[in-house]
Amino acid sequence: MDIRLKSVVVAALLLGGTGVVAAQDVIIAPEQETVIREYVVKHQVQPVAPPPGVEITVGTTLPDTVEVQRLDVPDMPTRYSYVVLDGRTVLVEPETRRIVHIMQ
Repeated sequence: MDIRLKSVVVAALLLGGTGVVAAQDVIIAPEQETVIREYVVKHQVQPVAPPPGVEITVGTTLPDTVEVQRLDVPDMPTRYSYVVLDGRTVLVEPETRRIVHIMQ
């Protein structure tokens, strides 16, 4: 395989991978948000202040200084962690600590 063909294959794989990542937006149905809210209230997790310099937006990775809790809701298709920041429940990927959804 010549170098140009390898470059095209690598570029296609990279671009294809980008599309897969973008397609993985987390969508939480209103019914699921209700269940999550009830879970958070029941488990009485103390809210924490956002760390200085950390913007609370989808895609932000939370530092290790922010303690996240395991969200153990039976009917959720994916397991997440959560933290209550600034009065909002924030869903986080446990492996990466990346914010995937913010509930108002």
